[in-house]
Amino acid sequence: MVHMEITYASPSSRDLLRSSPTASGSAMPIRPVKIIPLQHPDTTSYGSPGGFGSSPSSFRSSSLFSGVRGKIKRMTFVDWIEMFLPCCRWIRTYRWREYLQIDLMAGTTVGVMLVPQAMSYAKLAGLDPIYGLYSGFVPIFIYAIFGSSRQLAIGPVALVSLLVSNVLSKIADSSDALYTELAILLALMVGILECIMGLLRLGWLIRFISHSVISGFTTASAFVIALSQAKYFLGYEIDRSSEIVPIIKSIISGADQFSWPPFVMGSMILAIIQTMKFLGKSRKRLKFLRAMGPLTAVVLGTTIVKIYHPPSITLVGDIPQGIPSFSIPKSFQYAKSLIPTALLITGVAILESVGIAKALAAKNGYELDSNQELFGLGVANIFGSFFSAYPTTGSFSRSAVNHESGAKTGLSGIITGIIMCCALLFLTPLFEYIPQCALAAIVISAVISLVDYEEAIFLWRVDKKDFLLWTITTTTTLFLGIEIGVLIGVGVSLAFVIHESANPHIAVLGRLPGTTVYRNVEQYPEAYTYNGIVIVRIDAPIYFANISYIKDRLREYEVVIDKSARRGPDVERIYYVILEMAPVTYIDSSAVQALKDLHQEYKSRDIQIAISNPNREVLLTLSKSGVVELIGKEWYFVRVHDAVQVCLQHVQSITESPIASDPSHEGKSSFFQRILKQRAEDSLVSELESGNNNTNIPSDPTDEDPRLEPLLSRRS
Repeated sequence: MVHMEITYASPSSRDLLRSSPTASGSAMPIRPVKIIPLQHPDTTSYGSPGGFGSSPSSFRSSSLFSGVRGKIKRMTFVDWIEMFLPCCRWIRTYRWREYLQIDLMAGTTVGVMLVPQAMSYAKLAGLDPIYGLYSGFVPIFIYAIFGSSRQLAIGPVALVSLLVSNVLSKIADSSDALYTELAILLALMVGILECIMGLLRLGWLIRFISHSVISGFTTASAFVIALSQAKYFLGYEIDRSSEIVPIIKSIISGADQFSWPPFVMGSMILAIIQTMKFLGKSRKRLKFLRAMGPLTAVVLGTTIVKIYHPPSITLVGDIPQGIPSFSIPKSFQYAKSLIPTALLITGVAILESVGIAKALAAKNGYELDSNQELFGLGVANIFGSFFSAYPTTGSFSRSAVNHESGAKTGLSGIITGIIMCCALLFLTPLFEYIPQCALAAIVISAVISLVDYEEAIFLWRVDKKDFLLWTITTTTTLFLGIEIGVLIGVGVSLAFVIHESANPHIAVLGRLPGTTVYRNVEQYPEAYTYNGIVIVRIDAPIYFANISYIKDRLREYEVVIDKSARRGPDVERIYYVILEMAPVTYIDSSAVQALKDLHQEYKSRDIQIAISNPNREVLLTLSKSGVVELIGKEWYFVRVHDAVQVCLQHVQSITESPIASDPSHEGKSSFFQRILKQRAEDSLVSELESGNNNTNIPSDPTDEDPRLEPLLSRRS
């Protein structure tokens, strides 16, 4: 029978062990262990271009700058134009016969939807309806030029309108001119912030805010928005607040002023809008009904008012006719007090608008740069502030309608802007008779979809921690206000991130039977470990915040040993700790010092550290700090399996009859050499490494000792 050995090693493998002296002093041949050599960095060649000796920070920065330089060199004149004017991308490839009719229909549909919504959201923000129309006019044209999304529909939205109302109502009364000036100034500030973050590519900062926080925030905001519109249904004034308790108290205290006509009309219009929305979503043939709902509400309410003239129903009133004139925002002395709200609105723009834009881009088969999209939103807000617009961002509902209507390019947005222009020029006299309860019904219908109860159910089923975060954000936003709710939600979210970072996942690895693959023993119960050796994988960067936790876990693994699935030499304690460092992307100076301390601690207990597969930057840091020399270059390996082979032979040597040696001579020799001198024979090691010898093959497979399963398998 012919045996063929599978070493799983590359042609560059080298023999770690050749021979060792026996007790008699003669050289006895020992079966070599095949391992893949690990290339150690040259710490003296820091300045080598792209060399292994470059420092980690300089390597990262040089890679970043070289990538940017390479990208700039590859850019053509057309690429530069498209970078500053993303609209050129779709203009250059526009298929007039194929796209024009579709874009016209989509733009018209969204425009019909936007006109009544814009007036409704302006009322929610505490502004006159005309400012909602202004906000849906100039920013749309600017975004069509500088925005990179072809389906995103921007303009006034409910959440931003609530934020505007919440902060400005604390500074001025909504009937004052100062209130309007501050809303326009806020648009300028939001635009500047968005442009700065887009140009500096700082959009990643918002990634630290969990989606659970945003979902909880929008859910709570939906309740606050809906209750704030109740005054138009009930027929009497209620207190303006971002907390739910004062609003409910105000509603209850004024119940004696309740009026039936606005309640009946508002409820009827709300029911019609919801029915049309449901039919538009559930049946493809009727999808146009979804966009027609707000327009239907306005037309129906206006018709009823014109016919019956109910005295108890309040109307929108006179709306100025014509497009807005150019003006520079005023009241800059209040800018400092508006910064928190501007930051919050910018965060909403990044998380919601950019998220919607990226999803639509993926569905329509084109790429979208988040930072460029943020810059486009910023430019739209800056120009909008010069034409009396308050902060705008991408609308989920209108963007969904735009996409479902088949919009192909930004031309659909231009069509929507043209419809808004026509409304400002010709239709404002008709808007005078729109009932306030009809606009309130439009707002309530829009925010019903913001109540994300499905997300709460999903989080409860999948991740209780995220559900707790959702619950905390929702509750605090409802009862303590928007700013406090968001701050608490973000704070708890960051606390969870810090906790996960400071307590990383650490796994004990075992070998899958019949392979040289090592996996988490908790995930793979069939994986087995070896006596005297513990293999640990650290699944995170190692730095000052988590090194203490990692050291505690390593000590725990050293003491708590599960012997039920262990094989190899029969020893009572751990002699080798193998650290699998493939997932470790970074290691800082605190972690380096902790590794040195850990090495000394292990050395005092005669335990050796072995390190497997560190990446380039980690290995360079260890080399420069002296950890490689401290532990010994021979204890760094490419694979876990290589480390196990070497450690297992040493453990086996320890179980052999020890050779009494001169203490002074033993002190001079290295740990590695002392182990080799203690080896007297190789029979059991050969069985461990290569299978059973021909003289020791068991007749019955059931009698085979599981501890002697070979490291390197054989097959015939």
